[in-house]
Amino acid sequence: MKILGISAYYHDSAAAIIVDGKVLFAAQEERFTRIKNDASFPENSIQFCLSESGFAINMVIDKTIVTLNNFAVFFLPN
Repeated sequence: MKILGISAYYHDSAAAIIVDGKVLFAAQEERFTRIKNDASFPENSIQFCLSESGFAINMVIDKTIVTLNNFAVFFLPN
C-alpha cells in the first residue's frame, strides 16, 4: 500500500511517502521555504516526495493521511 502522509497548519509542516510500512521519502516544508517551523500547507514537500518517488498522486497513492493542528486526522481514499 502506498500512503502520502501530510502534516499541516502546525509547526514543522511536512510530507512523506510510505510504501508497505516503510518511509521512502520525507521532507519538512521549512527546508524549501527557509522559514523556521513553517506551518503552511506543505506543497513543496509533497511535490518533492512525489517527484523523488516517481509516483503520481492521482494514479498510485492508495491513501492520503492528513493531520491538521496536531488534532484532526483524515483518511482520504483515492
